[in-house]
Amino acid sequence: MIIGVPSEDAENETRAALTPSVAEDLVERGFDVLVSAGTGEDAGWSDAEYQDVGCELVDDRAAVFERADVIFQVRGLGAAPDGEADPYAEGQFVIGLLGPYGLEDELETLAERDVTAFALELIPRVSRAQSMDALSSMASVGGYKAALVAAEELPKLFPMQMTAAGTVRPADVFVVGAGVAGLQAIATADRLGANVRAYDIRPEVKEEVESLGAEFVELDLETDDASDEEGHAREQDEEFYRKQREMMNRVIADSDVVITTAAVPGKPSPELVTNEMIEGMETGSVIVDLAAEGGGNCEPTRADETVTYEGVTVFGPTNLPGTVSRTTSRLYANNVTNFLDNLLEDDELTIDATDEIVDATMLTHDGTIRNPHEQSDEEDDEEAEGESDDAAGDEDEETTAEATDDE
Repeated sequence: MIIGVPSEDAENETRAALTPSVAEDLVERGFDVLVSAGTGEDAGWSDAEYQDVGCELVDDRAAVFERADVIFQVRGLGAAPDGEADPYAEGQFVIGLLGPYGLEDELETLAERDVTAFALELIPRVSRAQSMDALSSMASVGGYKAALVAAEELPKLFPMQMTAAGTVRPADVFVVGAGVAGLQAIATADRLGANVRAYDIRPEVKEEVESLGAEFVELDLETDDASDEEGHAREQDEEFYRKQREMMNRVIADSDVVITTAAVPGKPSPELVTNEMIEGMETGSVIVDLAAEGGGNCEPTRADETVTYEGVTVFGPTNLPGTVSRTTSRLYANNVTNFLDNLLEDDELTIDATDEIVDATMLTHDGTIRNPHEQSDEEDDEEAEGESDDAAGDEDEETTAEATDDE
């Protein structure tokens, strides 16, 4: 079996779908690994390092698609809208972040070519899938980096300091959304010495927030229907968000840093922080909006831009994990390889449609579109890099441990 790893052609994508150390393990297991030149360059791995562990290097990216049985990608299809359409070959298996929401013509083309495509964004939140959950791996890193970006930009220290010249009080950090990214942002800001508060529409995450040293902000809002049966936060109606914004106004005005993480897969991100709220913040305050790709949780947010509104700096990053690509490539390589292992039976690719992981992630197979994933109103869970359940937080720790072992 030939596993192919084409270089990423999405704009500003620095991660690699496979690292030399994980590739070495695949080669030792008997797989042929085909890597296009420059695949690991942005993450700090040379072409020679892939060759040294037994990978075959090719200069022509298209040749990887022509020859491989299985394609590993970080971003493809809808997740790489700015790149050219990849030339997936007849009967090929594709595993990666594929941006499954709203794909139509692309899925028809894949089905016509008998391509079996798996979108890792759709990994179900079950314990068996923890080691494959790329979204949680990346969200954890995003939350960590969001806190660092804020600390770097804020013209104040995060920790309290007692000096001969006077006492420096800690910065006040407010995190909106206590999912994987939010919890990591909370933990990082707390370790840096900030005074951290957090809010989530699901009151059941209060214990998790407080266990990380933060104060859970309780807003007087009706949240009986805030979570679905899996613990994911549901999208609320506009009246709920209006009341939420009114009650958050006070907390945001008292904060030096606001980090927002609430995203709806395949839908615009809910606007939670208005211009009016930001006007109440002190000059020099910082906002990091991790939901910028979907339009942002903050009114002034612009994707991949840094804007200043009334003296407040608003960051709208869409790929913070890519800023630490060596670490995130290791995490992702473990995720995608573990997913492949779930498909193998006696080293042969086997499609078991009764497997909930396979069934949830498979977009096309056997010439048919299996999962068009056009979200209905009932499926609008407010979860991507934002609000998530307890299992999502736990699974990230396991995935990180695997990557550390790999290092």
